[in-house]
Amino acid sequence: MRYFVTGEQHRKALLNTLVLMFLGYIALLWVSNALMYFHHMDLTPDSVVLYYLGSEEHFTPPRSYQGMLEVSHFHLFSMGMLVLTLTHLMLMTEFSVRLKIWISGLTYLSALADEAGGWLVRFVDPLFAWFKIAAFLLLEFSLATLLVVVITALIRAQLRLRQNSSE
Repeated sequence: MRYFVTGEQHRKALLNTLVLMFLGYIALLWVSNALMYFHHMDLTPDSVVLYYLGSEEHFTPPRSYQGMLEVSHFHLFSMGMLVLTLTHLMLMTEFSVRLKIWISGLTYLSALADEAGGWLVRFVDPLFAWFKIAAFLLLEFSLATLLVVVITALIRAQLRLRQNSSE
């Protein structure tokens, strides 16, 4: 009874709607992440090596330590906040704890691996280009999975709220 007297059911619908709008924004971020990657490289090791090590033939310089450090500094914070937010939202879904642990771990690991991949190609060995490609694909897959899981749970919750309010 208190739930209806205090109007909590409306706040829950509003919160779900706001989170869905946030997830739409994150879906655009996901798309732009892929577009930025494919603007510089493709899914071949040669393109990754060319991007990080540069080429005299194409008149492209190698990525500088300072430039990579600035990008990493921003990415480590922003990706950490993004992954924290998405995994936190996923924790409130009805999916199994085991699935939540796997998706969370995979997302954190792939975000770190994606960031490390460029450094490894640039300063350790060009063969890490395969690692960079795999990390990018895993990151995109895990972020998409998080988005789908949370959006699915929120849509289900919205439908339940509508059913309960119509009864």
